[in-house]
Amino acid sequence: MSAVEETVPPSEGAVAEALPVLPLRETVVFPDSMTPLAIGQERSIKLVDEAVANDSTIALVATRNAHEEEAQTADDIYSVGTAAVIHKMIRVPDGTLRILVQGMRRVHLDRVVQSDPYLVGEFSDLPDVEGPETEVEALARNVEALFSRIIGLVPYLPDELQLAAANAEDPSTLANLIATTMRLKAPEKQELLEEASIEARLRRLTVVLNRELEVLELGTKIQSQVQSEMEHSQREYFLRQQLKAIQDELGEGDEQQAEIAELRGQIEEAHLPEEADRAARRELDRLGKLPPAAAEYGVIRGYLEWILSLPWNETTEDNLDLEHARSVLDEDHYDLEKVKERIVEQLAVSKLKQDLAGPILCFVGPPGVGKTSLGQSIARSLGRKFVRISVGGVRDEAEIRGHRRTYIGALPGTVIRALRDAGSKNPVFMIDEIDKMGADWRGDPSSAMLEVLDPAQNSSFRDHYLDLPFDLSKVLFICTANQLDPIPPPLQDRMEIIRLSGYTEEEKLGIGKRYLVPKQLEAHGLDPERVKFTDKALRMLIAEYTREAGVRNLDREIAALCRKAAAEIAAGKRKSARVDERRVRAWLGRARFRPEIRKRTADPGVATGLAVTAVGGDILFIEATAVPGEGRLVVTGQLGDVMRESAQAALSWVRGHTRDLGLEGDWFGEKDVHIHVPAGAVPKDGPSAGIAMATALASLAMGRPVSEEVAMTGEITLTGQVLPIGGVRDKVLAAQRAGITKVILPKENEADLDDLPRDVRKQMTFVLADHVDEVMEAAFAEADVLEFSSAARG
Repeated sequence: MSAVEETVPPSEGAVAEALPVLPLRETVVFPDSMTPLAIGQERSIKLVDEAVANDSTIALVATRNAHEEEAQTADDIYSVGTAAVIHKMIRVPDGTLRILVQGMRRVHLDRVVQSDPYLVGEFSDLPDVEGPETEVEALARNVEALFSRIIGLVPYLPDELQLAAANAEDPSTLANLIATTMRLKAPEKQELLEEASIEARLRRLTVVLNRELEVLELGTKIQSQVQSEMEHSQREYFLRQQLKAIQDELGEGDEQQAEIAELRGQIEEAHLPEEADRAARRELDRLGKLPPAAAEYGVIRGYLEWILSLPWNETTEDNLDLEHARSVLDEDHYDLEKVKERIVEQLAVSKLKQDLAGPILCFVGPPGVGKTSLGQSIARSLGRKFVRISVGGVRDEAEIRGHRRTYIGALPGTVIRALRDAGSKNPVFMIDEIDKMGADWRGDPSSAMLEVLDPAQNSSFRDHYLDLPFDLSKVLFICTANQLDPIPPPLQDRMEIIRLSGYTEEEKLGIGKRYLVPKQLEAHGLDPERVKFTDKALRMLIAEYTREAGVRNLDREIAALCRKAAAEIAAGKRKSARVDERRVRAWLGRARFRPEIRKRTADPGVATGLAVTAVGGDILFIEATAVPGEGRLVVTGQLGDVMRESAQAALSWVRGHTRDLGLEGDWFGEKDVHIHVPAGAVPKDGPSAGIAMATALASLAMGRPVSEEVAMTGEITLTGQVLPIGGVRDKVLAAQRAGITKVILPKENEADLDDLPRDVRKQMTFVLADHVDEVMEAAFAEADVLEFSSAARG
């Protein structure tokens, strides 16, 4: 036997009892509990065998160091343990034991009395120390409530424990039950076992349970989140697997993957700009995650197809040969020398700069003068693709910029669609009828057009559908318009205006012979050797069957004659046809336009004015009459405010010069004057009819008709000055078409005569007037009608 080791007894007078000590590693047994133990050490097996044989009580004491194989001394074990009895023992084939022990009471090791073959010590009981009854009861209830909540959160604690805790006889038993069933660390359990005060033990247990409850609740929350995510992922995985199985069964799965692979290959081959490539790959990744039945699948697919169909890098090489350009323009168009010269100049500048980027051209002129075909000729001379869009009547700016993809059936705007059709990023792009764009609550397309037609901005044009920058700086934009006034000033500022006026009779004859007749003969399957048009026949068509600034109606009349000739040749009535004046009259019937100047100006009070309309120049007949009255003025003919004011100014000047007109008294003061401009259904405005109104009033007052050979245009002032006007070329050509030989113009418009064709300047007489008296002298047939004095000029 080894030396006896002394320990300090817990209290005086305690009765000591010698008990064999069974050391426990990482295990603490509490009173009032049943605990299974595994015994493997030889010393401990011998101890258990003897205890079972003698039916004796043993002391269960935890070791201080869990890593030591055997406890040899009192220093190796705690001083407080539990006296227990062995209820059951099972011997395992490997030589170890399994025992079931029941804790009886807490004991204190006073001293070790034997260490071989196993430890034996003297133990004294450690009774519970009672505390304030009310406080202990409150602590016990709190501990029970916390334990009940923990049981609901911990899967390894059966629900029966909640009933056992509720039926615990006293607080000490409750504390022992909870300490036994909770999975606490051995040192923490040992502290609870060593606490003699029931109140302190319950307080310590409350802290432990609160901590465990907080950890368990947090763990439960985390577990719930993880479980939810796992369920979602698993559900999505199962659904995708099911969808894949369905697609495989229907033969669609491989098709979708093949489609995505094809799109990916097209993106690789397209060599898109960086931003477009990034957007295309992002959308392709989204497409791969969607089932083909999804609504967004088609939207993304369409978006990718649009990106891949655009000519991001495709260009055509420009032909900057000036002689070639001149020959193409001459071949396609008769006359228009100034316009051709401007185009050739632009090509010359581009040839020196090696860059065709330049001003935006805008052709302004009446219908039928060749604006659109001129754009086609420019494209042919450059070797570029030609695309045309018409913006007439467009009121929605989305037609230009496109709709956003959030809208059902969204598409890019007409600009991007036209470039897709052209297959090149540098075509000749014609924007037709730009003066006929509208604006309402849906938007202002002319504002959207500002970015398209601005060389400083269109290098990064963004269509709403694509939402990607597209370079329009290489595009040669050409716009067409019939009138300049409806085009907003900011848009006009971005374009170089090139005016195309109407054609003279000689020019129309040349166009008819060189272009229109050959075109219509070919269109109707007629042999040019068997069907011939005479010059006189073409002149008759121009003078009596058409009256226009362009040649569109002339083309239709030639087509009508070709149809008549084709019908007779096809029926076998004749083998050839010579279209002359007689045949024109027979096939087309009576003339549609007759000279009416002589008839309309035969009576006093009628003067011939000149005006510019959307379809070119035209003549206006200003009619004036008087009835007995009080000197009032009535103006009719759907005239604008400016034209009404011109009528008032003309009347005021004529009333102020009645003596110079050879009239006695206040002739106008006793009559009401009515000025009317026929074609009352057509709106008219502008100041250029001022001298014509004054001439008509003077003719009425004097009772003398105005010369039938004279037409006039010019603004009048109250002092009788004649101010300059616009549209001289169009107005003079209109006078020529009407058979007028003398035109009165403002003196300040003399430079505009240089724009007229040479044959027109030779055929017609021009009177340049600075004052109304000069107009009067030239307007009447007889030279001695008026003798204006120097006082009249004042």
